[in-house]
Amino acid sequence: QVQLVESGGGLVQAGGSLRLSCAASGSIFSINVWGWYRQAPGKQRELVADITSGGNTYYADSVKGRFTISRDNAKNTVYLQMNSLKPEDTAVYYCAAGKLLFTSWGQGTQVTVSS
Repeated sequence: QVQLVESGGGLVQAGGSLRLSCAASGSIFSINVWGWYRQAPGKQRELVADITSGGNTYYADSVKGRFTISRDNAKNTVYLQMNSLKPEDTAVYYCAAGKLLFTSWGQGTQVTVSS
């Protein structure tokens, strides 16, 4: 069992930056992939970025060049650095982790980008 706790959300103006953190506890050894999803009102949850235990990363086209996912193994924490934020990035952001599929989820953190 893995527990995930996100932090770092908030209100920011367009063009600004935020860094989300996801701290994991529990069966950390079982995690092979970490990810960040987001869900905007009235829209489906979408994968924003993920990172594997081997360091391979994936980014949605909408965030490439603006967002960076990274992890600190010593702190069991994954980060999402978000730069050049746009109003369309407004959503609840969720951290997820798993062995092959995302089976553990955080409670979500709100990111609001004002124009």
